[in-house]
Amino acid sequence: MATIVPLQEAIATTVADGDTVAMEGFTHLIPFAAGHEIIRQGRRELTLVRMTPDLVYDQLIGAGCASKLVFSWGGNPGVGSLHRLRDAVEHDWPGPLELEEHSHAAMANAYWAGAAGLPFAPLRGYVGSDLRDVNPRIAEVTCPFTGESLAAVPALRPDVAIIHAQRADRDGNVLLEGIVGVQKEAVLAAARAVVTVEEIVDDLAAPSPNSIVLPRWAVDAVAVVPGGARPSYTSGYYDRDNAFYRAWDDISRDRDRFTAWIAEHVRREAP
Repeated sequence: MATIVPLQEAIATTVADGDTVAMEGFTHLIPFAAGHEIIRQGRRELTLVRMTPDLVYDQLIGAGCASKLVFSWGGNPGVGSLHRLRDAVEHDWPGPLELEEHSHAAMANAYWAGAAGLPFAPLRGYVGSDLRDVNPRIAEVTCPFTGESLAAVPALRPDVAIIHAQRADRDGNVLLEGIVGVQKEAVLAAARAVVTVEEIVDDLAAPSPNSIVLPRWAVDAVAVVPGGARPSYTSGYYDRDNAFYRAWDDISRDRDRFTAWIAEHVRREAP
């Protein structure tokens, strides 16, 4: 049942070393503030799960929080590579990083299976794909009704799911609007869930046709963090900071520059 707490408490009570952590949000509502709090609290050996790991996971990996990444496409959208991710994979800096790569369809189906309490998800999405050659967790099953051969992936059941949303009411019910990805499925699949929101309101108001309401019983902690998705955007609140995404390409290329940026802007250490 959701409780409204400060972000520091929300992360401290839900995320532990070694946990599997899913942080979802597609193009907007990316939970950057929560990711930064994980870095500040020094979590280690995390398995990070995300359909499209971008800057927030580049920062978590570079800060030494992760030992494994489960993903489907990774990059700096519209700019290029994730240099901290590449450095970890190619040079084990700041430590080795295990990869488990899937397609978008497989990740979405795996979350759905986890939310439904099923052990795996079947799909047709790997027909013609060579991901089977590099990911032993992609299996093959035969439909008992048609005899069709299908791909299968294990259900995703994170220890913690973390998302950002527009608002919550005072009881902890959460409203997401705009482009919604797999946030609902990730929250329902996880053992624990944290939601950062722009504001707390008395009434969530009539949701738009493209919206999701997460009931308070599906969420453990709600933290009010205005701007909690920056530099991504929150529909109806603020725009995407495209300049930062471009700037990150240079910041993240160099280990020393990256470390200095994390110290100043995330850990907030004095220069």
